[in-house]
Amino acid sequence: MLRVPSVLLLLLFVLAGCEKNSQSVDDFQTTPLTLPSGKQIRVEVLTRQADMMRGMMFRESLAPDRGMLFVHGSPGLYQYWMYQVRIPLDILWLDRSRQVVEIAADTPPCPSKSAKECPSFGGHKMAMYVLELPGGAAARFGIPVGGTVKF
Repeated sequence: MLRVPSVLLLLLFVLAGCEKNSQSVDDFQTTPLTLPSGKQIRVEVLTRQADMMRGMMFRESLAPDRGMLFVHGSPGLYQYWMYQVRIPLDILWLDRSRQVVEIAADTPPCPSKSAKECPSFGGHKMAMYVLELPGGAAARFGIPVGGTVKF
């Protein structure tokens, strides 16, 4: 009978040691991104059209050090909207060299039940990437138009 508790105790010590070296579950499907200030955050990277269309829809929150990076296949004028997005976001457009070319700060959620009634944001400059951050993050992190993001 003493063997079972001893084995369980040993297993608990092993698992406790593993936790210190493992990544958090939240980090599992994210990649690091370095802002112009040198601050590093983690982002979900979206490359599939279906994923990009859904984006931040229906999410209740976005942690202050997290974001979502949309990777378009080629440079273009990409407008974004906030249909069924529930939190304010900062939307940043980056060119192929990952330089910020446009920022729509604190874009509000669209309260309309009709997608047709939601305004579009950005898409005035050629971009290849779009980065969505929690509302106010661009100002909080000091991200300027012309700054370069690394990923």
